[in-house]
Amino acid sequence: MDRTRPLTLALAGLLAAGGLVALTPSAHAADTELARNGGFESGLDGWSCTAGSGAVVGSPVHAGAKALQATPAGSDNAKCSQTVTVKPNSTYTLSGWVRGSYVYLGASGTGTTDVSTWTQSAPDWQRLTSTFTTGASTSSVTIYTHGWYGTGAYVTDDLSLLGPGGDPVRTPATPTGLTAGAPTSTSVTLTWPAVTGADSYKVYKSGALLATVTGTSYTATGLAPSTAYSFQVSAANSAGESARSAAVAVTTTSGGGGSPGGQLPAHALVGYLHASFANGSGYTRMADVPDSWDVVNLAFGEPTSVTSGDIRFRLCPVTECPNVESEADFKAAIKAKQAAGKKVLISIGGQNGQVQLATTAARDTFVASVSKIIDDYGLDGLDIDFEGHSLALQTGDTDFRNPTSPVVVNLISAVKALKAKYGPTFVLTMAPETFFVQLGYQYYGSGPWGGQDPRAGAYLPVIHALRDDLTLLHVQDYNSGSIMGLDNQYHSMGGADFHIAMTDMLLTGFPVAGNTDRVFPALRPDQVAIGLPASTQAGNGHTTPAEVNKVLNCLTRKTDCGSYQTHGTWPALRGLMTWSINWDRYNQWEFSRNFDAYGWS
Repeated sequence: MDRTRPLTLALAGLLAAGGLVALTPSAHAADTELARNGGFESGLDGWSCTAGSGAVVGSPVHAGAKALQATPAGSDNAKCSQTVTVKPNSTYTLSGWVRGSYVYLGASGTGTTDVSTWTQSAPDWQRLTSTFTTGASTSSVTIYTHGWYGTGAYVTDDLSLLGPGGDPVRTPATPTGLTAGAPTSTSVTLTWPAVTGADSYKVYKSGALLATVTGTSYTATGLAPSTAYSFQVSAANSAGESARSAAVAVTTTSGGGGSPGGQLPAHALVGYLHASFANGSGYTRMADVPDSWDVVNLAFGEPTSVTSGDIRFRLCPVTECPNVESEADFKAAIKAKQAAGKKVLISIGGQNGQVQLATTAARDTFVASVSKIIDDYGLDGLDIDFEGHSLALQTGDTDFRNPTSPVVVNLISAVKALKAKYGPTFVLTMAPETFFVQLGYQYYGSGPWGGQDPRAGAYLPVIHALRDDLTLLHVQDYNSGSIMGLDNQYHSMGGADFHIAMTDMLLTGFPVAGNTDRVFPALRPDQVAIGLPASTQAGNGHTTPAEVNKVLNCLTRKTDCGSYQTHGTWPALRGLMTWSINWDRYNQWEFSRNFDAYGWS
């Protein structure tokens, strides 16, 4: 409870009546209103809200016609902030009106003691206020409001910062010295010197805004091979944006191209073949796999122990699969598939194959043992299907762009070694679960305060580091809990909506754990396939053919989208993946027949 609040209210009443001279430094005549657009009558002008959580509403309002409403989601507390110029060694009063539960108002960067006040419950408008003094060298502070994790939306209005105004902020100078590193086929890193007074930098690609960053470097991804681009950068702060820098010309290389691992059909069907085990779907011989399947992933290569890195693969034993073919017939069938333009990969992991490359020794063993399988069977590449506890982020590993957890770093290194060994024809695919990818929009690792599941979003650094080598990412849109999409709504399995929302995230990109300075860049549509179960028996979240067609219509044609609005249209979406070929056969080939019949053009 704020014990000074009754006195503050009494003083406010007397001052309004003209009966008292100011009794505190914050009320002297030289004080001015420093908060810009504190009543939100000009929308969000001057304010920045995390993860797009804030919006201006017309009701309820405290005064005027508008107020700010913000909604916490997951690990995002819906913080809206503004940086204000102040004078050193000066006293300021921060105040505002709020409605909702657990609403905070505060100031940071004061140079002395930062302040924050809050209300547990304000069903009607309640005024929050706090006073602070700036430090000897403080020239700006950040004022903010936010809610609390897992609570509902809050509303705030008429935010005010009263005190002596600081020197006016000037638009920063134009950046100079923009340089580009050596480009790859799909990316290039840009760097530039810092500009005095700049809070952020805007990166432009061929005249269009590409990104806003707070640092002095940016890696542009998703570029086309053998293509010329022009990049510029400007500096910005609360006063505005500078002119753009001189342009830097970049031409991407052709190596690796837009389709690492060689050519696939424009729209491909990927399936897993139960080659090393049997289950209720029965065993399917390689020679009996229909031509519908463009990529066949052999399930599974598994480790001799969780941390050994030693991967082994064997055909299903006769005792378990009476109709299993011989090794010679299996290898001959692989060659026949490849002669028909199909790709056959070894898939590592699966539900039972936990793989933790916690040491460099395990990493090196992984490379050697996977190479042996690829060579023995004459395979085209590798599918990574790490599940369970294979990947987790250590405490403090918070930036997907620069991972430090050994199991992640060693996996990236191992795959790069395999790619280097087999060259540009090497096919690389990944089949993570939504927990390891899209959940990263809300949660990443153990989180800034610890306590979260360290596996949340743990595939993101692997995908990002290998995006130039990645042929296909087909996230498992099944056996999943509800996941928040870019509309900040939760989406559940079983219908078109879930697949549309999850795929839109991959093709649009998203801030990781709500941090707009750490945005996972979009993948190319030709790198993305949608993973679904082939039948109701194959996994939770089976989607009927009619709903599958709605998904494809929405993503490639912008029709049949339902309530979810995608951020683009992607006719080059690569296709579909399913678990599994065996279950599709068990289900009279319903999944693959529907894929073949769909009109992609």
